[in-house]
Amino acid sequence: MDEGGSRIRRRVCVRKRSRRSRGILFAAPAVAELVPREEEEEEEEEEEMAAGSPRRKTGGAQPAENNDSEEDMFGDYDSFAENSFLAQVDDLEQKYMQLPENRKHDTDFATENLCSESSEQKLSITTVGSFTELKTDEHTKNQSGHEDVSVERGADLLYEFPSSQVLYFENLQNSSNDSGNQSAKERNWNTSSHKTTNEELPHNSIEQFQQIDQASSQVRTSSDVNRRKSLKDHLKRTMTGNAKAQTPIFSRTKQLKETLLSEEINVAKKTIESSSDDLGPFYSLPSKVRDLYVQFKGIEKLYETTQIIGMSATLNNVGDLQKFLQAEYYTDQFRPVELKEYLKINDAIYEVDSKAENGITFSRLLNYKYSDTLKKMDPDHLVALVTEVIPTYSCLVFCPTKKNCENVAEMICKFLSKEYLKHREKEKQELIKNLKNINSGNLCPILKRTIPLGIAYHHSGLTSDEKKLLEEAYSTGVLCLLTCTSTLAAGVNLPARRVILRAPYVAKEFLKRNQYKQMIGRAGRAGIDSTGESILILQEKDKQQVLELISKPLENCYSHLIQESSKGIQTLFLSLIGLKIATNLGDIYRFMSGTFLGVQQNILLKERSLQEITVESLRYLTEKELLQKDTILTENGLIQKDVIYKSEEEFQYSFHITKLGKASFKGTIDLAYCDILYKDLKKGLEGLVLESFLHLIYLTTPYDMASQCDPDWMIYFRQFNQLSPAEQNAANLIGVSENYIGKKASGQAIKKKVDKNIINRLYLSFVLYTLLKETNIWSVSEKFNMPRGYIQNLLTAAATFSSCVLHFCEELEEFWVYKALLVELTKKLTYCVKAELIPLMEVTGVLEGRAKQLYNAGYKSLTHLANANPEVLIKTIDHLSRRQAKQIVSSAKMLLHEKADALQEEVEELMRLPSDFPGIVASPIEKA
Repeated sequence: MDEGGSRIRRRVCVRKRSRRSRGILFAAPAVAELVPREEEEEEEEEEEMAAGSPRRKTGGAQPAENNDSEEDMFGDYDSFAENSFLAQVDDLEQKYMQLPENRKHDTDFATENLCSESSEQKLSITTVGSFTELKTDEHTKNQSGHEDVSVERGADLLYEFPSSQVLYFENLQNSSNDSGNQSAKERNWNTSSHKTTNEELPHNSIEQFQQIDQASSQVRTSSDVNRRKSLKDHLKRTMTGNAKAQTPIFSRTKQLKETLLSEEINVAKKTIESSSDDLGPFYSLPSKVRDLYVQFKGIEKLYETTQIIGMSATLNNVGDLQKFLQAEYYTDQFRPVELKEYLKINDAIYEVDSKAENGITFSRLLNYKYSDTLKKMDPDHLVALVTEVIPTYSCLVFCPTKKNCENVAEMICKFLSKEYLKHREKEKQELIKNLKNINSGNLCPILKRTIPLGIAYHHSGLTSDEKKLLEEAYSTGVLCLLTCTSTLAAGVNLPARRVILRAPYVAKEFLKRNQYKQMIGRAGRAGIDSTGESILILQEKDKQQVLELISKPLENCYSHLIQESSKGIQTLFLSLIGLKIATNLGDIYRFMSGTFLGVQQNILLKERSLQEITVESLRYLTEKELLQKDTILTENGLIQKDVIYKSEEEFQYSFHITKLGKASFKGTIDLAYCDILYKDLKKGLEGLVLESFLHLIYLTTPYDMASQCDPDWMIYFRQFNQLSPAEQNAANLIGVSENYIGKKASGQAIKKKVDKNIINRLYLSFVLYTLLKETNIWSVSEKFNMPRGYIQNLLTAAATFSSCVLHFCEELEEFWVYKALLVELTKKLTYCVKAELIPLMEVTGVLEGRAKQLYNAGYKSLTHLANANPEVLIKTIDHLSRRQAKQIVSSAKMLLHEKADALQEEVEELMRLPSDFPGIVASPIEKA
């Protein structure tokens, strides 16, 4: 770019480019840079009149008594305000909010005088940070001296950024240059200016430029004299101007967003200015991944195509996945933190070594003094293994079952010294307090005993809130040991110095290779530990299987579309036709060929071809009346086929979704239960009991969870006897009698066959019904002898399935009666609180405990919260921070406004005159 060319910054009209200091927005140049002051003022006035713009008039250094004029308040003392970034932003935003036309006509004052001849000249426009250069035509008129600069929006990378971001980059750039560099730029300006002018302008223009340069140097001399003026005068004028200026009010959210964007742009700018051509994660792949691709695969141009990076440590047949995704593949054995694998047999510990003859080498013997009692309680020496690392480092102990997790945690606590109680004692007490708060004062007795020693268990029996608190405590080091099931191995990132596998089993099944790798992968995570180790405890009887486990390759990954009697394929076909992605056999088969199953069809489909499975699945959906075949065009004309032929050459046919299929598709109902749901809803219409929610709850209890349920028959019988006559009548309509439950509870043989799924589903309905009445998971957990985590999962699944059934019924007119009923039930299952608390639960940040506090304090509706004072809330509600109070109030106001807007739209719709009202003549456009 020509350095002599004037720099025109988008949306920012910054003058005094030749100064050493960083000019601020409200500081106009005290002297002209290119022309004498008298000519400058005259031309500026003419420009303002021509453009119709009330742009601020600037003047040179003037006497101190002229405080009322909008002059350059800092004169040449720009450097005193070089850090006033917020002042620059305020002035800039105020100027451009009031004068939007300036965005289209940003004119540099120096450039106006520089291009006084009537000519067309291309100027290089440099955006801040040297991101891009633009070319624009300059049209100037001798009469007005006005210069109209037009900047293309699409060409400037910073056009859409806030002006504060542009200035932020300017400050970053200026801060890296010292005064000497700026002096050099001033000297180079004249040289490059003459050079550019000689190339592009006629001879008389060159002479004008030379005269301008001489005048500019004279004015700079006067500027040095003005610099000696009293600082007091300048400060007075500054304070006066600032007092008059209207500072726009910005929200804190907007300022934070702009600050964050500034930081991101700063990092991106540094990346672009670096010597490497790698643009980093701002534009595509992370730098290290890109370098690895270049090094090992020779792939250099990834930024144009790559959008997703998938990573896994437990995939074996990556080639199939690579073909399915049409992706590039990179693999490496590098691990940032070394992981050492060990096996423990009796008292000996062996290290896994692939180079050894049998895959292991002896490492050491355990040196821990065990008493006779401890040997009986801890035959696997878990206490010895965990005390080698805790409490300084963290440790995970994977157990086969949930009950074993709890037992191991309690057993280890019995043999730990009292010194462990002192480790982060206050944080542990705070954790116990938080657990009680989320559980309405309840606390698991096992956790109450283990947490003071820094130990806890983690499995699906915990509620989601309990898991979250325990995971946070473990991550921060408050807890140093977790006993857990295999579910913690995948998904939750809780690293440890040492991982111990209690046994090579998950429940009753022997450990798989990928499960083993996932578990031991928790040890030694980068950025947290410098080393990691895993210890698998095994018995002599499992030694051979374990040796095979540690040496065999990982299991392959296979498509699940073909699993469970092709249920996945059928659901996929229903979605394809429902969304009209593919409606005929040819398109559906081509789609299937591109799936993961299509890639693996030679491996998975040995008895039938992919086309045969496609045809069979479509026939099944047609027989179930979820799909319907359209008429078929043959050479002989239109005919209706009752069967699907395999010969695609003979004719073409297509499918469309039926009402039942659309209901299943919209409600995302599992096709395995679609028929059963339809029959249950149809049967419910014959005698739906509405005295309580029990009958409706049964209809919305998930089918898949019923198959996993194992009722306690004594509890079942006790709960059945507590039902009202109407509720018992509903149970009889469903198909479960008191006589049957009584015989099962007493252990008598039953000859009559009853559908087990109906029995189990009604039992789960009792759990949900009791939960809705009591709204306390802990009491229901004790009453039905079920883990509280399981009950919470049941409640979540029921709320989801209730919403699915609602959408299912909305598509079928015969089930119109269920629409209004299921809306209320879905809301109750979602929040599971008393009806009066549901409006408060809709507010962001308000859970059951907080809703009860607000309700008891008198805030009983959304309107109460929307009009509440956050300061009063802080004093009224216990343990409520100011940030939370403000969030609750603002969220309530937003919800209230949304409801008011919806009602207003409804009112306007009702008051609007119908377009087909008699006597109204339609316009020609409407007639057309």
